[in-house]
Amino acid sequence: MSSNPQHLSGNEIRTRFLNFYAQRGHQILPSASLVPEDPTVLLTIAGMLPFKPIFLGQRTPEFKRATTSQKCIRTNDIENVGRTKRHQTFFEMLGNFSFGDYFKEQAIAWGWEISTQVFGLPQERLVVSVFEEDDEAYAIWRDQIGVSTARIKRMGADDNFWASGPTGPCGPCSEIYYDFHPERGDENIDLEDDTRFIEFYNLVFMQYNRDAAGNLTPLQNQNIDTGMGLERMTQILQQVPNNYETDLIFPIIQTAANIAGIDYYKSDENTKVSLKVIGDHVRSVVHMIADEIRASNVGRGYVLRRLIRRVVRHGRLIGISGEFITQVAETAIALAESAYPHVRQREAAIKAELAREEANFLKTLDRGEKLLEEIIQELKPQGQTQISGKNAFKLYDTYGFPLELTQEIAEENNLTVDVEEFEREMEIQKERGRDAHESIDLTVQGSLDKLAEHIHATEFIGYTQAATTAQVEVLLVEGISQEAAEAGTEVQIILNQTPFYAESGGQIGDRGYISGDGVLVRVEDVKKESDFFVHFGRIERGTLRVGDQVTAQIDRACRRRAQANHTATHLLQAALKKIVDDGISQAGSLVSFDRLRFDFNCPRALTIQEVQEIEEQVNTWISEAHAAKVEVLPLAEAKARGAVAMFGEKYGDEVRVIDFPSVSMELCGGTHVSNTAEIGVFKIITEAGVASGVRRIEAVSGAAVLDYLNVRDKVVKDLSDRFKVKPEELPERITTLQTELRTAEKQLETLKGQLAIAKSDSLLQTADTIGDYKIIVAELADVDPESLKSAAERLLQKLGNGAVVLGSVPEADKVSLIAAFSPEVNKKGLQAGKFIGAIAKICGGGGGGRPNLAQAGGRDASKLPSALAQAESELKSALS
Repeated sequence: MSSNPQHLSGNEIRTRFLNFYAQRGHQILPSASLVPEDPTVLLTIAGMLPFKPIFLGQRTPEFKRATTSQKCIRTNDIENVGRTKRHQTFFEMLGNFSFGDYFKEQAIAWGWEISTQVFGLPQERLVVSVFEEDDEAYAIWRDQIGVSTARIKRMGADDNFWASGPTGPCGPCSEIYYDFHPERGDENIDLEDDTRFIEFYNLVFMQYNRDAAGNLTPLQNQNIDTGMGLERMTQILQQVPNNYETDLIFPIIQTAANIAGIDYYKSDENTKVSLKVIGDHVRSVVHMIADEIRASNVGRGYVLRRLIRRVVRHGRLIGISGEFITQVAETAIALAESAYPHVRQREAAIKAELAREEANFLKTLDRGEKLLEEIIQELKPQGQTQISGKNAFKLYDTYGFPLELTQEIAEENNLTVDVEEFEREMEIQKERGRDAHESIDLTVQGSLDKLAEHIHATEFIGYTQAATTAQVEVLLVEGISQEAAEAGTEVQIILNQTPFYAESGGQIGDRGYISGDGVLVRVEDVKKESDFFVHFGRIERGTLRVGDQVTAQIDRACRRRAQANHTATHLLQAALKKIVDDGISQAGSLVSFDRLRFDFNCPRALTIQEVQEIEEQVNTWISEAHAAKVEVLPLAEAKARGAVAMFGEKYGDEVRVIDFPSVSMELCGGTHVSNTAEIGVFKIITEAGVASGVRRIEAVSGAAVLDYLNVRDKVVKDLSDRFKVKPEELPERITTLQTELRTAEKQLETLKGQLAIAKSDSLLQTADTIGDYKIIVAELADVDPESLKSAAERLLQKLGNGAVVLGSVPEADKVSLIAAFSPEVNKKGLQAGKFIGAIAKICGGGGGGRPNLAQAGGRDASKLPSALAQAESELKSALS
């Protein structure tokens, strides 16, 4: 055994780990995508996640033993990135897994062997933890491995008992820690002291199933799930102070530092934090885009956008003013390509997405800087010295403006920021987001975890059959397993086989009926949970029981509409690639019974001509009656033939290929027409942007086109009758009406202004004289805000030295207020903006503006007389 840790590169550590377990009968499997199959999480957040259906017993493993290096993304502790030694958003989890094969003794022995013999960690630097009740694991470490009892720590369930959720598979853990300071001795070892210890290997002994009452029963097949953090082991072996200074991340940091013209090692702590954030986040976004995630404002697309924006913000903080992220991404791509070749293959798409997002966010930051300047300019004349936490948070949340940057600019202007209020606003936002906290839930509908061992995967026969006899395997009511359910009950049903297509690949689930002896269930939707098809419906009559023999029948009309729309979606993508850009790729889709929606990556809007050409091309292919060729092929062969993969889909070794020769070839599990002629006709309804770089086309096909045209024909006929013109004359008639309306509106505005001035002129006679000043405080009935402003300015001009405050109720529940002060009034310490803002609060509103002219509003019109009386009183008092 080595007496000192070996100095290995991150790539060498990954390779040695995988080879070690491959030599011990484990199948090396590739990393799964960062886009998980599991619907309970946005991103792949743990090495075991791809094996969830196996741990549940829902899927039979192809191998009893497996080993992986799994890409993972976690953002629940994003604020700690760069500030601690080991928090990252992107990390690789090296894992070895046993599916009902070896268990504790072998897992512990191999974990120790690879740590001490392969990686050369000295035994005297290792400490292990076990679950406080796990005497078996404690004895293995002590008696078989030879770890001294002083270096085996029993810990509670919070630290050393793994559970996916309140129910489901679970079990005790054992962890291996590296000790950076063994000279401190074995007394009072505190594994929570991260200045001394780092946990690098976690062994989960999945041996129990927990039911809803909290009872633990032994699993029929005990499993091993282990994880060794690649970045943590690299930090240990390369003997650097944190994960960021390893060869997995530091080259990215160095690239950013070079662009900024700074030296990482000579930088202050804040600069180092920013460089670490850039290093970590660029790694994350490169892998996310490589796995076909696109920036957006929802879901995993929002996670990507947020990470990109944090990179840009921290670039600003270290002095980078222009675009730089693609340069840093080049380094991240180079570091990843040996283990993940597809990252290099996707280089152009990665850089294009990053450049577009960075450019857009830089514009947003510019707007934030301008808003901050406006806030500062409002504060200074009022003598205020602090920017409110609410304003600082608005800058942060809406414009992505870092608090540190707000503080820095504030300091330059001799101002401070209310950080406590900012943190309160931040906490409120976190509370809103806690419902979406990332976790792994191994339960399905809260009940399938316990049933999975007793039922088989649903057999789908819907490609060739519209109806079948089947047996009720599972019956759920509100997610709880039941033996029977009566008429009127909402149920979820699992059959042993089904013709119903389950929602997948953008296509919604089939509708139809499940019927039996005196029972009828209307099926409204079907979803797939792992390998089970869950039919959601309502019992219309009779009683349904587990074990019943039933007939499952899809609604053929709905299926025909859905498959027409699905095939039309394939033709649409092919037309986009042909007419607009061959590089266009899908970013999402919806295939329903009445319409289709297709999202695609494109940096610009389509022209009217392009939309027309696309529609014509699809209809040409429909009229040419191309027959479908459906094959099941090895994935590699399908890709070699040029088949297009559908967004968000996961593929096994064999895939279903839908080919309309010379038109479209895609990997797809959906239902389709057998010939394009069955679609009938295709009509694009809208083309619009839905996110930065993402466009959306909505369309209809087949029978839905007739529905669409009938609605519009009815509207046209109704308009023709109302305007007494022919349908073709409608555009000209509407244009004429719009012109007449605009003219009338202008005339009305002019008349309103003239009326306000006429009303206001009569107020001159009511002006009060207070010393050298004249004031007018009055209500002008039914005057809009703009006319009220004109009236106040006119009155002040005629008064000369004085103040005018006017109020009006232009419409129900709306109060308008205006204050106009002369320079002499300002010199008395009165500012129109501050004054009228305080008065407006009486009416349940607020406002502000310049010292000489300001507007405000309110909602409580009944308080206007009180507000004007208060204004008059304060003016007289201040000017006396």
